[in-house]
Amino acid sequence: MPDSPARNAVRRGAPHPGRVIAGGFAAAIAAGTLLLSVPWAHTDGRSDVVVAVFTATSAVSVTGLSIVDTGTAWTTYGHVVLMLLVQLGGLGITTAATLIALVLSRRLGLRARLVAQAESRSLSAGDVRTVIRSVFLFSIASEAVVAVLLWAKWALVDGEPVLRTAWRAVFYAVMSFNNAGFSLSSDSLVRYAEDPATLLVICAATLLGGLGFPVVFELARGGFRNGGWRHPRSWSVLTRLTVTVTFWLLAVGTALLALFEVPNPGTLGGLGVGDEVVGAFTMAVMAGSAGFNAVDISQLTPEGMLVTDVLMFIGGGSASTAGGIKVTTFGLLAAVLWAELRGDEDVEVGRRRVPAATQRQALAVALLGIGLVAVGTLALHATTDQPTDVVLFEAVSAFGTVGLSSGVTADLPTPAHIVIVVLMYIGRIGPVTLASALALRERAKLHHLPEERMIVG
Repeated sequence: MPDSPARNAVRRGAPHPGRVIAGGFAAAIAAGTLLLSVPWAHTDGRSDVVVAVFTATSAVSVTGLSIVDTGTAWTTYGHVVLMLLVQLGGLGITTAATLIALVLSRRLGLRARLVAQAESRSLSAGDVRTVIRSVFLFSIASEAVVAVLLWAKWALVDGEPVLRTAWRAVFYAVMSFNNAGFSLSSDSLVRYAEDPATLLVICAATLLGGLGFPVVFELARGGFRNGGWRHPRSWSVLTRLTVTVTFWLLAVGTALLALFEVPNPGTLGGLGVGDEVVGAFTMAVMAGSAGFNAVDISQLTPEGMLVTDVLMFIGGGSASTAGGIKVTTFGLLAAVLWAELRGDEDVEVGRRRVPAATQRQALAVALLGIGLVAVGTLALHATTDQPTDVVLFEAVSAFGTVGLSSGVTADLPTPAHIVIVVLMYIGRIGPVTLASALALRERAKLHHLPEERMIVG
């Protein structure tokens, strides 16, 4: 059986999409490190390479973890660089590289299309040009709307200075839509714990960026028909799975966090009933990948911390600015488990049969995530004296590119910072690279070995 065009392209020496993705992110991090290493990027006029590397990696991977106070440690130049790195990471290095290739060559070859698909999850190679343009315009337009809403709330309602508020609104709009938790305040969003309007706008931007571009595009272009809302059964399996799993994760996460944290005076305790609900919802949304916090994370109960760990590990939608193993992976694995418990031969989602190859890819991505978190936790344990729940929280947050911290990140030694940098980098490119590698390595077998049953469990 002849090889696929993609495999033939690899054999002819064309770069593998996984290598392009990994190399692109590494190049962006290196460039960001140089830009943040100059003395005028720091308010104290000194250059710190470790801080620059950590911050650049966190920005490009749209994580938001920081070992310095973002609001006071960086100058305006540093904040602009930080915002541009987050924007670049959110759009995706491969998407930007494909756009450059399109401008230079006036066309996209098969390899460039496959590279773009690996990041954008476009279902049709012929639609990549439209996807790239749409992703860029959608991102900029969404951030502009969020910035206007935040500016109106802070400047017109709260009476804050107009120009300073405009800059803050743009900064938080970029960070929230791209699911990066960098904040200009040392307490992140804690000062807005009793400001539901601000929290809900930022949550909406986070969810919009975290659903995934294919899902948002389908809902925007085909969600309505003949003046009415299309029935969810007419949506694609990707959209139905993403929306359904995201809804239930937010519902269950909000309920559990409210259950465990409302009695806790260090977090949600003491707030009004409405603020408690909004606060629990904000915690669930931000754990999906954004990394902002409206409560003191170091004061979470053990139960609340564990719930947050789970939400951070799962992350957001495929082809989104969120990290984690993705809600689609989690949903597919849940469907596989349900089919096995029922004794069904096929795994079905939304009246469609899920191919065995897709099931294996979901399992591989999930196991990769578990393995990386386990290794990262062990490495942090070896370099610090922090308790297990704390280092596990830091490892999951870094791998999931979330940006939440239990309050110890800045105090960790340099070896631990290096571990977190590696986790953020792999957490951003790992699932994408693995999925593209598995897709391109599929090949038809001319024969099959005899089947033999094994004891499982």
